[in-house]
Amino acid sequence: MLRPGELEIAEHAPANNCSPAAAQEYTRWLATHHYENFNVASWLLPKDLHQHFYNLYAYCRWADDLGDEVPQKDRALELLDWWERELDHCYDGRPSHPVFVALRETIIAKNIPKQPFAGLLRAFRQDQNVKRYPTWDSMIGYCVYSANPVGRLVLYLCGYCDEERQAMSDATCTALQLANFWQDVDRDLEKGRIYIPLDIAASHGLTENDIVERRFDERYVSLMKDLIARTRVLFAQGAPLAKMVNGRLSVDLEMFSRGGVAVLDAIETMGYDTLHNRPAISKAKQVRLLGRSLLTHLIAKPIRPESESGGLAFVRARNSVPESGISVSRSYAACHSIARAAHSNFYYAFFLLPKPKRDALAALYAFMRLVDDVADEGNDLAAKQRGLADWRAALDDAVIGEERLVDGSTALNSATPNGAAEVLPALVDTMQRYKMPARYLHDLISGAEMDLTLRTYPTFDRLREYCYRVAGTVGLTCTHVFGFHDPRALDLAEKLGLAFQLTNIIRDAHDDFALGRVYLPEEDLARYGVSPQDFGKSEATLGVRELLRFEADRAWQCYEEGSALFGLIDPESRGALWLLVHTYSALLARIESLDFAVFGERVRLSKAEKMLFIAKARFGRLSEENILEKRDRDRRRAGGTGSQRRAG
Repeated sequence: MLRPGELEIAEHAPANNCSPAAAQEYTRWLATHHYENFNVASWLLPKDLHQHFYNLYAYCRWADDLGDEVPQKDRALELLDWWERELDHCYDGRPSHPVFVALRETIIAKNIPKQPFAGLLRAFRQDQNVKRYPTWDSMIGYCVYSANPVGRLVLYLCGYCDEERQAMSDATCTALQLANFWQDVDRDLEKGRIYIPLDIAASHGLTENDIVERRFDERYVSLMKDLIARTRVLFAQGAPLAKMVNGRLSVDLEMFSRGGVAVLDAIETMGYDTLHNRPAISKAKQVRLLGRSLLTHLIAKPIRPESESGGLAFVRARNSVPESGISVSRSYAACHSIARAAHSNFYYAFFLLPKPKRDALAALYAFMRLVDDVADEGNDLAAKQRGLADWRAALDDAVIGEERLVDGSTALNSATPNGAAEVLPALVDTMQRYKMPARYLHDLISGAEMDLTLRTYPTFDRLREYCYRVAGTVGLTCTHVFGFHDPRALDLAEKLGLAFQLTNIIRDAHDDFALGRVYLPEEDLARYGVSPQDFGKSEATLGVRELLRFEADRAWQCYEEGSALFGLIDPESRGALWLLVHTYSALLARIESLDFAVFGERVRLSKAEKMLFIAKARFGRLSEENILEKRDRDRRRAGGTGSQRRAG
């Protein structure tokens, strides 16, 4: 039925009626060589399921390409009809095409009905005839056939066929499909398709013609916000499924859901203009998503299917609880949502703590995240300064417990910062519970203010002040949560904060220059004969490497001195501290091992290393002696004698 050269993926296919072994070899090749955002059968899945996943993938990939890669509509429909006949033959016990020869083994082994396979073909036929969707309901109806069967097939493969799990899977798969639609508006327009429901567009003042002509304005921004919010609700409905399946499958489901939410986040980050741009999830982001999913599997406790905590809390938007008088418990839930959505390595350590301390760190992180967002978003300096001033006032109001009055009116006027109502009740509860001085948080706001106006630092003392404000304050607040009795703990926490920030500065020296900032002290640049423009070059010069080596020595000294904090905090908190310190010191060690080649691809730790660190922090024997990653002290650079050599 298929003509020679008509479909690229057919080139490597064996002949019809081949042996099951040859058929499975082909489906395995197809699944591991064709581009996908996420591996078809990840290393987390049981090995006995890998081949079955390959077989399912091959069926879906072929069906998709028959519908999408064949340019003539009539020919595509003809081929889809042929593919369904092959499906019928497979269920009649007469498979001939190699994909169905392989798939027959899976269908029998896992007792999979025909309906999900046939549903996909219905969606691919619909793509040939339907280019517009007039209503939201018609769009969801399309997803019933285009997306939901895939999730159900995976559940069948893993032995789950109950309606409760399938309904949650449907919600997740529909959400993933929608996230892809909002991501691919530009690409779909090139194919003559619009998957945006026209009734929703009209409610925001947009016509079909506005979308076709790619008119990006506030109406389109409003539309995307609406569609993303609806999609987040679906992700929330499906989220509990990950806690209701086998542990290994749970990680994959968690990762796919997080990946879909990351697409929505990426659309928001890029300013919603999917008419002209397509947000992408980088390989590094995929690794971080996998890390969070694996961490949840290793550490988090299962939830009951009916619990909301595994669903809505995961995908709730950052400012989606804009009401005053929010309860402390709901405030903590909102803080966890913000922390999760930020995808920070810092969040990994939360789950190594008892729940009260985990909640406290979430409250601190959420506050710091929202303050940092004010400093990073937009280009209006005055607006940013007002925004940070509003956060100061809101913090004071929350701590005092009432609005401050100035000349008979509230100091905030009506400029309550976005997110303050959600975050501050939990933050104040944390400050009171762990006897945390408010000045730490005011100092952190001061650090954000420094980033608005300061682009260079003349001396290390001046840089140290900045590092204290943006990172030392983090160490101090966390140490209050960790619990300590020896006052030396606070000095050590500040040293670790300085070490973390210096590590970031060294790693990001090239990227920061592109943003107009040089954090390394001017006195150090002069010592090594380095100009600020050297950070904009495509490769680090010898002088830059020597400078970074000098700063790394400073960071290592802080790590070594600050490591004593491990023995001064509560035993139940040591795993979290160990993970943070070990991860950051390992990153600095990696930078050193690469001879400070930080001008190319961003230096990072591999997913395997991160997973190993998490496992060690959770199950290993932790001590002050092994908290730091080992440093190659004997390393020598080309043209030099070691890290103690000084320029000039």
